[in-house]
Amino acid sequence: MNDYKALKTFLLAAEKRNFAQVARELDMTPAAVTRAIAALEDDLGVQLFVRTTRQVSLTTDGAVFAAQIQPAVEALENARKDVRNAHKADEGRLRISAPTWFGKAVLPPILSGFRELYPKMGFEISLSDGLVNIVDDDYDLAIRISSAPSDKFTIWRKIRIVPRILVAAPGSRFTEMEHPSQLTPDDCLAYSGESRRENWVLSDGASTITVAAGRAFSANSGEVLADMAANGAGVAMLPGFNIAEHLQTGRLVHVLRGWSPPDLWLTLYYPPYQALPPRIASFSRFFEEQVPAFMVMLD
Repeated sequence: MNDYKALKTFLLAAEKRNFAQVARELDMTPAAVTRAIAALEDDLGVQLFVRTTRQVSLTTDGAVFAAQIQPAVEALENARKDVRNAHKADEGRLRISAPTWFGKAVLPPILSGFRELYPKMGFEISLSDGLVNIVDDDYDLAIRISSAPSDKFTIWRKIRIVPRILVAAPGSRFTEMEHPSQLTPDDCLAYSGESRRENWVLSDGASTITVAAGRAFSANSGEVLADMAANGAGVAMLPGFNIAEHLQTGRLVHVLRGWSPPDLWLTLYYPPYQALPPRIASFSRFFEEQVPAFMVMLD
């Protein structure tokens, strides 16, 4: 970084036109500033400043050189700051991917609470119900509500279980069913990140049955599936946060009560760090501490 320091010294001298002031601002001696400028001039083979007893001014070559290197030196300085901030627990920027509903209903108060503690932290939030490629898409971490993780190339942190139930419109024929075998693939509204069919695995504790879902309808939005089920289009298998309002208002009812699908997990996952950067670890701990306040919304 010696070249960087010399360029930074030159640019400050070009701005201040006073070597003594440059020395004070950079905590150098005036002689050290003079030597740095002289070494840079020797390296370039041109004179950068005209120095008199009264003032310092740029030569034409010096002015051209300053204009050309200014953006590069500023970019390098910003990169240095970003790297340093990445190793602070209370300063920097986090780029986070989160599910749409969770990002709207739960994440804002958690982010606000974290920024009250660490006002120098900044966030970039991206909402999506599909699984993102956290490495290729350059996220610091992602929040997901999904089945048990199977990805071996990222780091997972399970926060809590998110149960699901089967629901349908009250008064529909689905409320009279006693066994999942009575469901047809057309009856089952599938959730799929790619809007495709899926298989439901349901258990009553003693036996398990697999039901094909999504032949007639599938979506990558739990809210859409809840509305479709409430309109009588079929049975949906959803976590509590997607259907809480519908259950409270009576637009949906729990069906096939004795049969349960595997639970989902609220999970944080990260790129394959050898160790979590302090700012990410700090937010993760805060997130895990705050989630219990929203457990009712997740059930």
